[in-house]
Amino acid sequence: MTWRGDEFHPEHIGAAGWLRLIWRAPILLLINFGCLILLCLLRLIERPLFGLRRPLTPWITQFVCVSSLWVMGIRLRRKGRPMQEPGALVANHGSWLDIYTLNACARIYFVSKADVARWPGIGWLARATGTVFINRRAGEARAQQELFEARLRAGHHLLFFPEGTSTDGQRILPFKSTLFAAFFAQDLKDIMSIQPVSVVYHAPPGKDPRFHGWWGGMPFGPHFKQMMGAPGGGAVDVIFHDPIRVSDMPDRKRLAAMAEVAVRAGHPSGKNLA
Repeated sequence: MTWRGDEFHPEHIGAAGWLRLIWRAPILLLINFGCLILLCLLRLIERPLFGLRRPLTPWITQFVCVSSLWVMGIRLRRKGRPMQEPGALVANHGSWLDIYTLNACARIYFVSKADVARWPGIGWLARATGTVFINRRAGEARAQQELFEARLRAGHHLLFFPEGTSTDGQRILPFKSTLFAAFFAQDLKDIMSIQPVSVVYHAPPGKDPRFHGWWGGMPFGPHFKQMMGAPGGGAVDVIFHDPIRVSDMPDRKRLAAMAEVAVRAGHPSGKNLA
């Protein structure tokens, strides 16, 4: 599913914006792909020693994301703390910037649709940082759940977007419950928790409130150019809510509904559904 709201075209950045783009973009690429090489080299040692567990490389990912937000001029404000207990985090999804925003706050592993692995640049970064790629085909549901469970048993804190698509960041769509089923496996449900996370972007002064949003068929290039060329990148609040114990919920649908209520409580849109 792809959410399609009102059409929004990233603005022209002007001469000053191009100058900012010219110095910011190379720094951003150097940070991301320079550290990607370092991460891959370190993973050659980490993988045979620790298998699925990654005690070292997530620190590199977190450094990259904090630094990238700084280069883009986006102020990160965190409220609450990422949970320490086993389980996963769920958040609303407004932009490709969520990858940087959420990784900057916690050492997590994203769950993403399989075709992201084939995207140039972003796909390489996603694979190297341990992203879990899933297909939404019904015939592969069992295999996907087993992969999901294996990563949870390895102690990974996974993060997924139950809306199933990104929006303009000004609303929250109803949560889908499919991926929540993995947490009800017999040997997982009594030890797992789900932590809801609200992500709230604030546009720079005078800009469209949807400044950070990336959705529908919006091309990546113009949106990236807007981020790089803006004099200020605005701000983002990341709000970590109290974890929900899976064992306290009767089924995946109730768990998804409770997580959605918490995420909405931290978002200005309140109860907007579309």
